[in-house]
Amino acid sequence: MNFGIIAAGEGSRLAQEGVAKPKPLVEIDGRPMIERLMRIMESAGAERIVVCTNGSMPEVSKFLEEYRPAEGVELIHIVRRTPSSMHTFKEISAYLKGHGRFITTTVDTIFRPEDFFGYVKAWEEAPRDVDALMAVTDYVEDEKPLWVGVKEPGREVTGFHDSQRPDTRYISAGIYGLSDAAVDVLDNCIEQGMSRMRNYQRALVEAGLGVFAYPMGKVLDVDHASDIEAARAFLA
Repeated sequence: MNFGIIAAGEGSRLAQEGVAKPKPLVEIDGRPMIERLMRIMESAGAERIVVCTNGSMPEVSKFLEEYRPAEGVELIHIVRRTPSSMHTFKEISAYLKGHGRFITTTVDTIFRPEDFFGYVKAWEEAPRDVDALMAVTDYVEDEKPLWVGVKEPGREVTGFHDSQRPDTRYISAGIYGLSDAAVDVLDNCIEQGMSRMRNYQRALVEAGLGVFAYPMGKVLDVDHASDIEAARAFLA
């Protein structure tokens, strides 16, 4: 399995709240978030990890230059200034498309390793007609959650919504299992001037692809200084 990490944001909210370190280097369980994420991916059987960071954070670039991945794992580091996370994903996808199914997430997504391993296994074993397997969570703490419409019993995704509806028990966890067909939709979104990952996810459903949800337990993001302690407590 190949993996991508979106880490090109500037982390402006954390900086405004007094966090001096760049977001990828903020320590959660005694190590930087980006290191924790890469080690989990390596334990999940990573063959290639593609990371895109922002050139305004030289400390992160230095960390990745000195990072030594597990044996047999290829680490590709891209430095780009991108206008949105979707454009960052576009940069990453160029190194993942054509190599089979892959998983991409943002650097500040916090989850239990065992929950992630189950998700990776489910994506590896998903039928061929499944073009995307989106991790979802029923833990809602995001300021602007993306609600996921799910049709039981197979958990096929019917839509992505900005507000809760009767069929939206879950929200997007920001972890995307994707195929080459899903990347083709991304290319179309970029051409149409879209810039938000939630609009990309909507486009996957609108394109008629097989998009399904995978409940992954508790997942949280580190957007504010208070989230750092919440993440530490969660993992402890």
